[in-house]
Amino acid sequence: MTSNFKAILLKGIQIYTDGNWIENGYIKIKNQKIVEVGRTENHSLEEDFEVLDIPLQYKAVPGFIDVHIHGANGSDTMDATKEALETIAQALPGEGTTSFLATTITQGEKQIEKALVNAGEYIKDGQTPGKAEILGIHLEGPFVNPKMAGAQPIQYIIGSNLELFQKWEQLSRQTIKLVTLAPELPGGLKMVQYLKANGIIASIGHTDATYEEVLNAIEAGVNHVTHLYNQMRGLHHREPGVVGAAFLKEELKAELIVDGVHSHPDMVKLAYKQKGKTGLILITDSMRAKCLKNGHYDLGGQDVTVQNGKAVLSDGTLAGSILKLGQGVKNMMAFTGCRLEDAVEMAAVNPAKQLNVFDRKGSISEGKDADLVILDENLDVYMTLCRGQVAYLKEEHK
Repeated sequence: MTSNFKAILLKGIQIYTDGNWIENGYIKIKNQKIVEVGRTENHSLEEDFEVLDIPLQYKAVPGFIDVHIHGANGSDTMDATKEALETIAQALPGEGTTSFLATTITQGEKQIEKALVNAGEYIKDGQTPGKAEILGIHLEGPFVNPKMAGAQPIQYIIGSNLELFQKWEQLSRQTIKLVTLAPELPGGLKMVQYLKANGIIASIGHTDATYEEVLNAIEAGVNHVTHLYNQMRGLHHREPGVVGAAFLKEELKAELIVDGVHSHPDMVKLAYKQKGKTGLILITDSMRAKCLKNGHYDLGGQDVTVQNGKAVLSDGTLAGSILKLGQGVKNMMAFTGCRLEDAVEMAAVNPAKQLNVFDRKGSISEGKDADLVILDENLDVYMTLCRGQVAYLKEEHK
């Protein structure tokens, strides 16, 4: 059930749109856009639409947006090849992800530059419908705190260098959309101010900042937290730290890896109680081993062992995840008791708004890109459409 038609009609489905559900609804898609949404009994088929009948109990939700993902299915952003980005973009619709930020890792300058040039060229010239769309680059490091390196190769960590970053902006063809950095280090606040002035998300991560230093960073323009809880100063009753600031400050949107490994389920629940559905963004932070078997894989030149759902360096440090975002949505519901529509806010609406692409992504609305996920009765991904083309269909239904 793949489509070369110029127009698609999905009908007989529950649709989550603009905060409400339409029962037995339809969605008309033409020229990669959603052109009409409504109840099935009200639609008219005046053009040559390909009709896709969907079981009534299935649900249509907006495509998920992963703002923090390094790789999948054997490929990584740092491979710096078009083929690697193609592999990732083709794999992600299977988990309901229709767009993402290609995420780098701390490496030598030349390696980072090669990845930035490659991603910038692909984003500008290489993308086609029917695959997850790369909305930009997430530069994770090298401007982080070596005390909180985690899986960031410590030998390549450097202080915030605005001149170097501006060079990287040019090399990426202005496609860097989010930067993870430690603002407490020399040059950090100046970097944050520059990012804010240029419409780039400044995210605090891999950081040992005190609560007061986080407040200063917010004043300078930080509005995002990279993988909440992980590799940051934690919560203490005399020093609220980065976690305390994330809980208390509405200006901060916090990423969360909901795999049951990076954060205990009850800590996920705590974050949800503090931030609510509008304050969290579900991510995977996945590495190339996602979609593959247990074994040994590379991350930033380091050997990573994947076993029993966990990816670790030789010393036991967590090295990204193998989480699929669709599973993250289900986990969020299981860990917190939130509704599907709340989890969708965190997986689609919030990242679209944070990236300033809500005018075309993040909801099933007329005029927006036809990025849709169809979930079956178990809330597993049944079908994914990326810009109006069927990019994934569950195997038994092909």
